[in-house]
Amino acid sequence: MCRTMSTELINTTISGRPYQIEAVRSILEVVEKKRRKFLLVMATGTGKTRTCMALIDVLMRSNWVQKVLFLVDRIALREQALDAFKEHLPNAPIWPKQGEPEFASDRRVYVATYPSMLNIIESEECPITPHYFDLIVADESHRSVYNIYKNIFDYFDALQLGLTATPKNCIDHNTFKLFNCDDGLPTFAYSYEEAINNVPPYLSDFEVIKIRTRFQQEGINSATIAEVDKKKLLSDGKDPDEISFEGTELEKKVSNKGTNVLIVREFMEESIKDPNGVLPGKSIFFALSRKHAYRLCEVFDSLYPEYMGKLAEVIISDVKGVHGKGGILDRFKNSDMPRIAISVDMLDTGIDVREVVNLVFAKPVFSYTKFWQMIGRGTRVLDPSKIKPWCPVKDKFLIMDCWENFEYFKMQPKGKEAKPTIPLPVRLFTARLDKLTAALENADKVIESKTVVKIRTDINTLPENSVVVLDNRKYLDTLKEDTYWSSITPEKIGYLRSNIVPIMRVKSDSDFKAMRFELDIVELSTAKLREDKDRFEYLKEGVLETIQKLPLTINIVAKEKAFIDKLSAPLFWSSCTDEDLDEVVIRLAPLMKFIDTASLPETTLNLLDLLTVKDYIEFGPEHERLAVNKYRLKVEEIVYNLVKTNRPLQKLLNGEELTESEIEALADTLKNSHPNITEQDLRESYDNKRAKFIQFIKHILGIEPLATFTETVSFAFEEFIREHNNYSQQQITFLLTLKSFIMQKGKAEKKDLIDAPFTQLHPQGIRGIFNAQEINEIVQLIQTLAA
Repeated sequence: MCRTMSTELINTTISGRPYQIEAVRSILEVVEKKRRKFLLVMATGTGKTRTCMALIDVLMRSNWVQKVLFLVDRIALREQALDAFKEHLPNAPIWPKQGEPEFASDRRVYVATYPSMLNIIESEECPITPHYFDLIVADESHRSVYNIYKNIFDYFDALQLGLTATPKNCIDHNTFKLFNCDDGLPTFAYSYEEAINNVPPYLSDFEVIKIRTRFQQEGINSATIAEVDKKKLLSDGKDPDEISFEGTELEKKVSNKGTNVLIVREFMEESIKDPNGVLPGKSIFFALSRKHAYRLCEVFDSLYPEYMGKLAEVIISDVKGVHGKGGILDRFKNSDMPRIAISVDMLDTGIDVREVVNLVFAKPVFSYTKFWQMIGRGTRVLDPSKIKPWCPVKDKFLIMDCWENFEYFKMQPKGKEAKPTIPLPVRLFTARLDKLTAALENADKVIESKTVVKIRTDINTLPENSVVVLDNRKYLDTLKEDTYWSSITPEKIGYLRSNIVPIMRVKSDSDFKAMRFELDIVELSTAKLREDKDRFEYLKEGVLETIQKLPLTINIVAKEKAFIDKLSAPLFWSSCTDEDLDEVVIRLAPLMKFIDTASLPETTLNLLDLLTVKDYIEFGPEHERLAVNKYRLKVEEIVYNLVKTNRPLQKLLNGEELTESEIEALADTLKNSHPNITEQDLRESYDNKRAKFIQFIKHILGIEPLATFTETVSFAFEEFIREHNNYSQQQITFLLTLKSFIMQKGKAEKKDLIDAPFTQLHPQGIRGIFNAQEINEIVQLIQTLAA
């Protein structure tokens, strides 16, 4: 029997920060109100997974949930999630165990990638019923989840929780819709700005250094190539005047070793180092492609051979030896070497390595969401209980931006607006309907008949046990009879567009490269039917470009060489029939899988590149006022310089206490220095309104720590909320508002609690939110802070 969750305490060893407790409470409250879907938006590094674990713990203890499905978008994140469940919910049996391929029905927590779960529920012998899980958690919920994996959420009848780090103002409309939230209003949100402004910060701040090379800015051509390199090119039989590449084509159409060398050297010079000051701390290079990643790694190996290839390693998901215990990713997380991980997409999102202190954007990024996910690789603060020798301290991290990404997002705050991804089977089916419409308009019965056969084949090969197919069976049953197809009308085509086109998204067992080629040919044949010459020529050029990429070095492709040559002649396209185009699909579509886009020709150069831009730029949260920082440094410098000659300071360092007269003499000495150093000045600059003069001196000398007033208030409220984690979300919001009020005003009195801003939370202020006993406890808390 389900218990009331408002009385269940949250396990604060799993998730104990105030905002995490508030997040859990916000979801528990709407679960009890019978809501079924929720969206949790939390900045990368603020503990989305831990918060989710604490939520699951309460739901299981109160018998609201028995079985949980946790979905991730790739294997590395699955391993990370499995480790988190083992740590935080050790008594909940987990699937899969190491090396366990078959689905097991005797577990409570199931962790799977989206594709693997989609394959399970669409298989002929699906072992899972729609009611198998009580809660489904979708990690990294974003547009692709809605477009590609919506079938999973349609299939299961369960509570559904979406987790994302995407800023709420950038989340796609469909993601809010998927979790029944109004646009811009997730169930709970906690931003990077809130985390960075907390005292102490929950996330690391960062600095950005922008670098640009001459080739990046001006391209590679005869005007930018150095004279010494021109001579070398000529001696190698290459004409410098024939070399012409735009800067944006670097690592796409052309690779230049000199540019990569320059970037690596600048990184080694500017990067945040380990305690020895020699090697960079843990760092991630975001490379443009697999080839680019390996080229960067080769540069590290050639410039720094003394590390015997251990300094930098490439981490790509499908490379053998990346995953598992002792794999490259595991060593990057837990061992001294490698210090530098060079990645293509795999480390862009979701991977947690707290010790990362350098990020290098060695590629342009156009998605604002992904941009912040990549920045999130460095935002995590260190865990005091798990300090690594190569990173004992982390107060900030460095971003080296090689492609003006920060400038791009200042000008375009949301980045390029990605177009919604329409599944390929939907596009092909729609193209067939367009062709059928054109055949009907032209009264071409032969093409009409052939197209109908193709359309019926598409419909008949839909997976029968798909929940989408089952839900739309009434529309499909109408199409079973031959009589429906005996006479095609525009109304019938409209019926197919409205009711059948959306179902096509469930086709997943196809050769998509072949399907993409067939789509091009179907669109081309429709243009020919409609006598749209401009579109026909445009599509023809694309088809020819694709055909020319077929690798004739592969035997099965080489057998079609004569046919490929025939297609290259203009005569074929000027006189081709619909049957000819069908033959192109039949013979060449199955060969499309042999086109390897990564092996396309690329010019490789080794030219000297020059650094043209190198600037530190401001981005992100505001830093502390420079005047305060400078004042503190000056005070500390004066005190340190006095130690050699000042007897009272020497006594303090030796562990002796000072007499009142000695303290007064020391105060007079410092008061007459420049700048003036008084107790009041020290209280202002060190943010502590109650400490005595001698306490500041001991703090400067490192004899005793001195918490700031802001830290004292923050710690007190954090502990209070942790002890009262059964409070409602509204009550926690009140306490966090009170914390901010005291930090700004310096204190709070009882009468303040029934005035603004607290009356914005409830017309009666504290009286409308807490009972008498709770109010007394809160008043005691603020009185303690004011003492």
